[in-house]
Amino acid sequence: MYLNCHTYYSLRYGTFAPDELPKAAKAMGIETLVLTDINNTSCAFQFVQACRKENIKPILGIEFRQDNEFLYLGIARNDEGWRELCSLLTESSLSGTPLPKEAPEFQHCYIVYRKLPKGVELLRDYEYAGVRPEEVNHLYSSYLKNYPDKLVVFSPVTFADQDGFKAHKLLRCIDLNIVIGKLDARDCAKSSEVFYPLGHIQTVFQQYPHIIINTQAILDNCRTDMEASNLHNRRTFTGDAADDFTLLTKLATSGCKRRFGDKHKKAMDRTLRELKVIQQMGFCAYFLITWDIVRYAHSVGYFHVGRGSGANSIVAYNLNITDVDPLELDLYFERFINPHRSSPPDFDIDFSWNNRDDVTDYIFKRYGHEYTALLATYNTFKGKSIIRELGKVLGLPKADIDTIVDEPLATDKHHPFAKHIFKYGKMIEKFPNYLSIHAGGILISERPLNYHTALQMMPKGFPIVHFDMYGAEDLEYHKYDVLSQRGLGHIKDAVDLVKQNQGKAIDIHDVAAIKEDPNVKAQLKSGHCIGCFYIESPAMRGLLHKLRCDNYVHLVAASSIIRPGVAQSGMMREYIQRFHKPDSYTYLHPVFEEHLGETYGVMVYQEDVMKIVHHFSGLDLDESDVLRRIMTGKKKDSDTFRGLQTKYFKNCKERGYPDTLTKEVWRQIESFSGYSFCKAHSASFAAESFQSLYLKTYYPLEFMTAVINNFGGFYSTEQYIHEARMCGAKIEAPSVNHSTYLTNIYGTTIYIGLIHISNLEQKIAYAIIDERLQHGDYRSLKDFANRIDISKEQLEILIRIGAFRWTGMNKYELMWEKNAVHNPLIKHAYVGEMLFDTEKESYTLPILAETEHEQAFDEIELLGFPLCNPFDLLQTKFRGDIKAQDMKNYLGKTVRMVGYYVCRKWVTTVKGDIMNFGTLTDVDGYFFDTVHFPPSLKAYPFKGKGIYLVLGKVVDDFGFASLEVSKMEKLPWVKDGRY
Repeated sequence: MYLNCHTYYSLRYGTFAPDELPKAAKAMGIETLVLTDINNTSCAFQFVQACRKENIKPILGIEFRQDNEFLYLGIARNDEGWRELCSLLTESSLSGTPLPKEAPEFQHCYIVYRKLPKGVELLRDYEYAGVRPEEVNHLYSSYLKNYPDKLVVFSPVTFADQDGFKAHKLLRCIDLNIVIGKLDARDCAKSSEVFYPLGHIQTVFQQYPHIIINTQAILDNCRTDMEASNLHNRRTFTGDAADDFTLLTKLATSGCKRRFGDKHKKAMDRTLRELKVIQQMGFCAYFLITWDIVRYAHSVGYFHVGRGSGANSIVAYNLNITDVDPLELDLYFERFINPHRSSPPDFDIDFSWNNRDDVTDYIFKRYGHEYTALLATYNTFKGKSIIRELGKVLGLPKADIDTIVDEPLATDKHHPFAKHIFKYGKMIEKFPNYLSIHAGGILISERPLNYHTALQMMPKGFPIVHFDMYGAEDLEYHKYDVLSQRGLGHIKDAVDLVKQNQGKAIDIHDVAAIKEDPNVKAQLKSGHCIGCFYIESPAMRGLLHKLRCDNYVHLVAASSIIRPGVAQSGMMREYIQRFHKPDSYTYLHPVFEEHLGETYGVMVYQEDVMKIVHHFSGLDLDESDVLRRIMTGKKKDSDTFRGLQTKYFKNCKERGYPDTLTKEVWRQIESFSGYSFCKAHSASFAAESFQSLYLKTYYPLEFMTAVINNFGGFYSTEQYIHEARMCGAKIEAPSVNHSTYLTNIYGTTIYIGLIHISNLEQKIAYAIIDERLQHGDYRSLKDFANRIDISKEQLEILIRIGAFRWTGMNKYELMWEKNAVHNPLIKHAYVGEMLFDTEKESYTLPILAETEHEQAFDEIELLGFPLCNPFDLLQTKFRGDIKAQDMKNYLGKTVRMVGYYVCRKWVTTVKGDIMNFGTLTDVDGYFFDTVHFPPSLKAYPFKGKGIYLVLGKVVDDFGFASLEVSKMEKLPWVKDGRY
């Protein structure tokens, strides 16, 4: 009798989790349940699975609302009906038009109204009016009693009990952004929207048996056959599975010859073996569609990186999906695809942040909007945000809310309502709040996606499905991860700038040659990798130095062991220790020496775990991968895990291993599985790092300009500009005659872009550039003022930053001149050389001189940093006892150093205390690193940007020097002469 049940995917309305709803229904003896979330289809399959588990018949529907007004209930008779309902919701979202007040014509649905949009006699065969249990006693006086065949029970379910009702009201207040006292009864559910004991509804409607019969007929006539199947995915690329395999074989074998030459038997054998598995698993279309996406990107000049477990595949390498040679790195295809692995394969394809949307647009247009959508993610209620939301709903002052957030255990300081906030906050924790876009997951389906979900248009112009990646996995959809990163933008823009500035064309895709370039290797070993993708951070700089890393294979390892799991486990330090002292350890077994020699016996990679399981115990590679995956998850109590565990110990016994050895290897496998990293993933990153290194080595100025223009690196813009200067560039402040919107380079001179000037309006910046490109450089401040429609305040910003320094006038003279030439009332248009220019008035100015450091202080205000050496602004002339490059000569000694703050890393110790790792530059611009243990940091904390005098002991860690700080003080600037 329950045609209208909600979960918490009725966003900021329902309170049931999808799996709790059927459990609650079963407890009441209910055998059939209809899910009708409000304008949402997120948990349809999850609900179906949960119902089947409880032996309840699931039926799917949607409650359609517009601006919180109930329109009608749609209930799907079958899967075609579900498609019809999802299509209606999709059409409204994609077109941006309101839902129709009257339901359109359906072929496979039932519709239930509350407020009839037309006379009851005009209702279609499948349309009904819903009657609430509390309305039964009023039916005798209603004209509806004359139409008993058109009435059904309308008994919504939104919460389990009165606590759920209160949580629901709080959610409604959050949704409406009101305090609880202003919540209108029309904006929330009735307190009666719960499950009733079996037979209760029949008793309530006993005077109107037709209503019960009609309702039961709907329940009996509806069903859903929704199932998980990889057949949901686009099954072919060419339109025929056999043709797909023929095409994939052609591309893979031709690519193999191109990558490895005509006579590389090992590569061709591996290629053919992979093709056989790909065909067997039905993934030919998946590879071809990924190839098609990459092919389009290359056709329009976009760079990409193929990474993830897909880089284990030689077929992917041959198709140019990845640039990682799996033979070079001994990568196992079974890590990517194997017959025992139930989850779909996974390619992560990175494009530059400013190219990704165009690639996504191609995918939608190529494969059709009905069949293509982005995955959703759920932004949930969590943590402090719940407290703040509920605090506002209950009308608490901000100070009281802050106290509860900052001191959750100090109950004596809390507002009396705090206990209610914690109680109901716990109830709604992890409830979905709204749908967002997954980082890059795209689905391409065989049938229209509306058979499983409605689509929702997002602000970026691409629709999303209503479920997330886990929902997609449950249905066995394969996602295509089309991601963005700024590292590729650095590379592409640097290549373009080299062509523009030096007239040279670079083949940045010849990764094999780049990896062997001795100068690039030397750059890597130096650790001077600022701007280079994935390897520029202080921690990575230190690790590269400690490992004396000078080749691709070692960089792949370094990219893995620096990750938090490995570092926190202590194995990063063990790895470095073994690198420096190879005689300090022994291999557990010859298998470890043979297969882990590259990583000194440490299982750095997930592939290493597979190798040891396979070669030590004799499990197949695909079984080894399944075991590795289970160990990283929560299925250790599964039959599959127990079977593989039994087989491992049985095989080891048959091989004659001592029990102690067998158990120790198992212990290490369990331990390493928890934090090991995908080698193919690291290899993909390392290949991109080498491309960045190549550009940094041979074209450092163009490369650093590209890094500045792509933003989003590890460091601030100031640091990248500093690095460009250290590489030999002359840095110029923005200029109206030389700057573009982004930073540009002429020869060895870099002009900072107008985008970096704080408070300069974008439209003004573009107008300056467009006018200059059309009619030539500005000849004077007066010429500029005549040609650009600009306010006095915006013109003053340009004068202060030095954008008119080419006039030969200082800022005060320009400010004076501005008053004479700037007239906001005149029309601004270029009229060529004036035939009769107005004669200049003759007057004598007082001497207007700038103070010594005035330009630097203006730059700090307008750019965020000075373009001079910041040490020039110090009151003191002291520059430290030693500089960064002297540290190795002062190991163990206490020294004073002076450094300009770059960044710091916060670390929590095992005792819960806070310590910092700092990075600064000395007067010559070279990095040095500091360690601030909790006592020192508490007594002498960082105080923001600036220059610090640091007292500490120089210590060495595997050849990398740093300063253990005992005292630190921020040094004062000279007086700002402008004031």
